[in-house]
Amino acid sequence: MSEPVPLVALRGASFAYEDGPTVLDGLDFEVREGRALALLGRNGSGKTTLMRLLSGGLQPRTGQLTVEGVPATYDRKGLTRLRTTVQLVVQDPDDQLFAASVEQDVSFGPLNLGLPHPEVRARVAEALTALDIAALADRPTHLLSYGQRKRTAIAGAVAMRPRVLILDEPTAGLDPDGQERLLTTLGGLRESGTTVVMATHDVDLALRWADDAALLTPSGAHTGPAATALSRTDLLRQAGLRLPWGVATAGLLRARGMLTDTEPGPRTPDELAALAAGVPTDG
Repeated sequence: MSEPVPLVALRGASFAYEDGPTVLDGLDFEVREGRALALLGRNGSGKTTLMRLLSGGLQPRTGQLTVEGVPATYDRKGLTRLRTTVQLVVQDPDDQLFAASVEQDVSFGPLNLGLPHPEVRARVAEALTALDIAALADRPTHLLSYGQRKRTAIAGAVAMRPRVLILDEPTAGLDPDGQERLLTTLGGLRESGTTVVMATHDVDLALRWADDAALLTPSGAHTGPAATALSRTDLLRQAGLRLPWGVATAGLLRARGMLTDTEPGPRTPDELAALAAGVPTDG
């Protein structure tokens, strides 16, 4: 049985900014439907460029972007198809928010698609509810807290009903409670059918949250199940990352005979406590 066609994929993609060095060269990368994917790499590795290539914000100099196996085009029709399939939310919400109120900002994308007003209102209400900011619909964007601005920026992307939502460092700048609330929200989006890609430097978050992890190194993108990819010390070193807490802990437990080779290791302190108490975890 053949593997399903990736939702979005880059094949042999290269990119260089004008008068600058090549950022990505001959890159193969794919996003598979229903798999939460963490994208990790050192600063300057090309993560932001890769995300913009996937969302159509940049066009590869060589190679190809495909959507469900069909080559993307960059005319008006092709870009509309891309933007209704893939949405990118940048790291700083102030780079994305510009309208006077939350509701106006979230409605911008659907209005740009030329949708009828009842459909726009339905999408906006759905997105605000999904991000738990319905009560802020009339709030001026300049009066929002940082976490509220993050949620508003994500809601604007969700209102486009993309099949793939790409988030650049979505938990950066959030306090622990804000991070947990956002992860709960992302879980709800995944359950509703959105495939989520998250760029992050937080290896512990990636291990806990992602199904798959992609490590961006000078030799390319290395993707695999999160627990496996994030155990590769050679790739982590190339990507400028440390070993996740959960992987290191699992190694110690296995060395002491407290965990078999086939049992999943703990991904959080709570899972370690449950393991020590003899309580089965969800991992």
